[in-house]
Amino acid sequence: MSDVMIETSGLRKAFGSLEVLRGVDLRVGRGEVVCVIGPSGSGKSTLLRCVNLLEEPTEGKVVVDGAELTDPDADLDAARRHIGMVFQQFNLFSHLTVVENLTVAQRKVLRRGRTEAERIARENLARVGLSEKERAMPAQLSGGQQQRVAIARALAMNPHVMLFDEPTSALDPELVGDVLGVMRQLANDGMTMLVVTHEMQFAREVADRVLFMDGGVIVEQGPPAEVIGAPKQERTRTFLARVLDPTHTRAE
Repeated sequence: MSDVMIETSGLRKAFGSLEVLRGVDLRVGRGEVVCVIGPSGSGKSTLLRCVNLLEEPTEGKVVVDGAELTDPDADLDAARRHIGMVFQQFNLFSHLTVVENLTVAQRKVLRRGRTEAERIARENLARVGLSEKERAMPAQLSGGQQQRVAIARALAMNPHVMLFDEPTSALDPELVGDVLGVMRQLANDGMTMLVVTHEMQFAREVADRVLFMDGGVIVEQGPPAEVIGAPKQERTRTFLARVLDPTHTRAE
């Protein structure tokens, strides 16, 4: 079993004449938590979406848990079963209860029976602190609760790696803490996580490594204390000075 869970090499992505990723080489170890920071338009979300081929790379190779997703003969459906993804928007089915949202993919993709799927759904709702909401409809939940349900839904598929794309950016500030708390616990449990985030305190406390991206490349990477606390690159320093300024509540 490889100690490398995610590997990209020479990863490029262009939308027409706009090159969003310009040769990204990345390795994420098994059980490692890597936070990706950077200004809007730097390629962070595109990198994440290329890791599970929601966006097809223009060039380069993507390997997740030993499977090369960019191989033309790759079984993407099989590979994606082991990759959990949580987006900015919660993407819950509005006409289904919380527990039903957690069982649909289990039953259709993993072919689990209803009883087993509901048991696993309840276990994961308990993990995110929402056991009492299993019969609620999404519209009855706060944004933070909906995002925690989305995390539980991803976990119900028993992923080997979790990808988070700005999971708190659509939330009111007072709801952010509950979602980050769930992510902290996942990190403590040893889940491999690649997290695009503007939450610098979370990155400081939870990440094993922080990547700063700008202009489609990784400008700087290392432990949080170095990249956030004592950045070497001027571009990183400029970004952090703006983001950490108390007059700015959000990254660009």
